[in-house]
Amino acid sequence: MGYYFRNDSYRPEVFRRHSSRGGNRLSRTRKEASSKSSQETIREESEITKVVSATTNFSSDLLSKVRSNVTNYGLNNSITPKNGAEVNEGIVITDEEEQAKDEELSEAAKIVKDAVQEVTQSVKDLGETVVVQAPSMLTILYRSMISRKMREDVQRVRKNYVSDFTDAFQNKRQIIPAVLFLYFACVAPAVSFGTIASEITNGYVGVVEFLLSSGLSGMAYALLSGQPMAFIAPTGLTLAFTSGLFSFCSLKNVPFFPIYSWVGLWTSLFMITLGLQGASKFIRYCTHFTDEVFNALLSVNFIFEALNSLQRNFRLANPDNLTMPFVSLAMALGTFWSTMGVIAIDASIYFNKKVRSVIKDFGPVAIIIAMSILNQHSWLNKFGVPTLGVSNTFQLARGRKFLIPIMSVPMATRLLCALPAFLLTALFFMDQNISTRLVNKSENGLKKGSAYNADMVALGLITAGLSVVGLPWMCGATVQSMNHVRAMTKTKFNEENETVEIESVTETRLSGFVIHAMIASTVFLLPLLQILPIPVVSGVFLFLGRKLMTGNSFLQRIRDAIAEEKRLPSGHPIHFVGRRKMNMFTGVQVACLLGLWKFKQYPATAIFFPSVIGVLMLIRSFVLPRFFTEDEFIALGDPTPT
Repeated sequence: MGYYFRNDSYRPEVFRRHSSRGGNRLSRTRKEASSKSSQETIREESEITKVVSATTNFSSDLLSKVRSNVTNYGLNNSITPKNGAEVNEGIVITDEEEQAKDEELSEAAKIVKDAVQEVTQSVKDLGETVVVQAPSMLTILYRSMISRKMREDVQRVRKNYVSDFTDAFQNKRQIIPAVLFLYFACVAPAVSFGTIASEITNGYVGVVEFLLSSGLSGMAYALLSGQPMAFIAPTGLTLAFTSGLFSFCSLKNVPFFPIYSWVGLWTSLFMITLGLQGASKFIRYCTHFTDEVFNALLSVNFIFEALNSLQRNFRLANPDNLTMPFVSLAMALGTFWSTMGVIAIDASIYFNKKVRSVIKDFGPVAIIIAMSILNQHSWLNKFGVPTLGVSNTFQLARGRKFLIPIMSVPMATRLLCALPAFLLTALFFMDQNISTRLVNKSENGLKKGSAYNADMVALGLITAGLSVVGLPWMCGATVQSMNHVRAMTKTKFNEENETVEIESVTETRLSGFVIHAMIASTVFLLPLLQILPIPVVSGVFLFLGRKLMTGNSFLQRIRDAIAEEKRLPSGHPIHFVGRRKMNMFTGVQVACLLGLWKFKQYPATAIFFPSVIGVLMLIRSFVLPRFFTEDEFIALGDPTPT
């Protein structure tokens, strides 16, 4: 009596009797083992599901163990099914052997159960480990993605964020006139660049886009940036890059706005990555040598644009109205000198301190309004002094939709847009960091500290938003930023040394937010903006450019190059390095300034402007040390960074 194996002759009476008994016994044993195993598994199921992803590897181990045990105890495919299978004739398994097999099967089931329990416990332990270690794992991930410098910037911003708003309410009398004046100082470049952009892009981008972009991005920057005293605005270099990109798209017959959007999105990604990784630390290699040349370039550029606008009136004047250019010139110079005068009255001997402060704060705005009203008078209006040319209604150029169809270009084109984005990223990196660095100079008296990397991330996020809707890119605006700092500065006159000293600076986000909110709302007041005379804007440009020159030691050394040595202050570098060395250092800066200016004048080369700034850094780091010692660099106000 027993079981029969395959390939033997079939004997029904024997097979049916024993297969029925053995089959029932084997089935019962399997069911008991399965029942026990199932009960244990169900109790552990709730814990296993908590870490489903971790069970995959352990399931493989379990399957291997089961297969191994099945093989060891004869439970592989060589066992014959109990009902209707063939048997081998002459080979019979006794009851004792059958019982032994049942015991072995029970032992195998127990081993399988133990294996399940072992794996379940391992999964449970893994889940507990993941739960316990998750915070530290997230911390490691956070630190690997965000540099220590960036984390320090975030902590610094968070510490001062509330006071960045509340401080403004403690100096309302200073904030209100500063906001009004800086509104005109910021809206004028936006209108000017918008007019130029409309010409170079065949009307694809115009004044409305620049006003909207300047306002919205400035508001966002005031909320997100690390240094709220800095402003972002349209710049000539960014406009030159846009002009080159538009020319390329026209030449290749590809749609401009989708390319524009993808270049901006790639630039945004690069800027955010650089900010999170703390790349702004490398700007320390950009010493005062480069800062002063870059600062001088911006000053000269504002003055050049003002003078170029005035000379255009003479060149294009109507032969029947030759008086207009001279009236425009008088209006521009009047605006410039009057604004300089009311700013300087704070250090004068006239009136008391309170009156002088009110004149200084509200004077520039009053001059702009007075000139605009004066131009509306019949006896002056007859000369036809040009005013700002903006549309009467709020509408995007060519009536396009707000969102850009960025998916309308092939994938290969989207990826290739990363190449020009590298150049734009370099431009933004240099321009943004140099502008905020000039704001953060110790001479400005700021107390809350810098946050260069947070500024980079904020600019990257803003660039992404502007790119999606096809609005002009903004970048660090040195002139507007420095004038914002000076407008928020309280000064006092030191009678002992007869100099003006900084008393305090109101460091606030509110002024920048309100100024740019007013700029954004200008798109609904375009008819009122049309009464602003262009010569008045030119006068404001002259003032901004001249004001930015204040404190630039490079420009001061140009003046002192021919000064009598003994009449210069005791701390002047000429007393430490001599006239020849001082003039040599200044001469190198003059040559760099002329090179930058020449490079900038051509749109075809302006796109590579960041690389030229990099050349200035190389000159300072590797060429000048051959001719100047470190002590001489320190005397010239340009110590080598460590």
